[in-house]
Amino acid sequence: MKLYPLKLAPAVKEIIWGGNKLKNMYGKKSDFENIAESWELTVRPDGMNVIENGEYAGMTLGEYIDKATYAVIGDGYDGDRFPLLIKFIDARDRLSIQVHPSDEYSLKNENELGKTEMWYIVEADEGAELVIGTKPSYSAEAFEKAVADNTVEDLFEKVKVKAGDVYFIPSGLVHAIGAGNLICEIQQNSNVTYRVYDYGRLGKDGKPRETHVEKARDVIVNYTPEDIEKMRFAAADERTSSLLAACDKFKVNKYEFTELSLNADKDSFLSLTFIEGDGVVLFDGTEYPFKKGETYYMPAGMGEFTLKSSGALVVVAGI
Repeated sequence: MKLYPLKLAPAVKEIIWGGNKLKNMYGKKSDFENIAESWELTVRPDGMNVIENGEYAGMTLGEYIDKATYAVIGDGYDGDRFPLLIKFIDARDRLSIQVHPSDEYSLKNENELGKTEMWYIVEADEGAELVIGTKPSYSAEAFEKAVADNTVEDLFEKVKVKAGDVYFIPSGLVHAIGAGNLICEIQQNSNVTYRVYDYGRLGKDGKPRETHVEKARDVIVNYTPEDIEKMRFAAADERTSSLLAACDKFKVNKYEFTELSLNADKDSFLSLTFIEGDGVVLFDGTEYPFKKGETYYMPAGMGEFTLKSSGALVVVAGI
């Protein structure tokens, strides 16, 4: 099959905590009242990209990969599903405190991969926070008592954030996105989330949203910051100014550029998510325009291409 830059239409999600920034500032279209999440790179039954340009316009990304074979993911890729999910998250309100299981636990209990992820903070209102990790006082016994006493929040650390911050979130690390954050999330292709605490919030059906306290207790890990930093760069040959994270699940770089040459070699696809600016991708004599909020899939083996703009920011992910 022909290899060229594939512009992807996102799959958008409405959730009660979502806002309007993705509609108003990033060009996402939907009849939903809010867009909480825009899945920029996804091959899942509950969310699938559609190719918008070129010979394969109208085909889903999943259909394209089926026809082209897993070679367009990466040479020798032997997974049984597409490896990554990339999304924008617009938190008008705070998200639940949650944790994701490891591959081993999740495959056994959910027939799904676990989830290690990372966050690039695209925008943050003044005072915006994240919940990241456990306090030193955390223990399984303290967790059970806090659930009974409705004091779960007291067990977890909070941090103030600003645009450009990066957080690596391995499976087992308790976390939550606070109100006022707009985030680009790169994660394993999984949607398994165990809610630890949801502030007594009601869903659209008027009932409290489900929590998963027992499973959360099973998978929460008391990571130290040193543990997380070591995992974040475990697979990196070298640390560069552009490298945001490199682990056994993904490698992610950020570039600010007016002209940038990259290579989608046979080892891995590249996914380009543009955070700001506009311009063109130049490949094989053809220009492919991009603007803020858009994502392109560069199939493995496509080769070298060039990005040109008056100044843009792009997050580039691969395996």
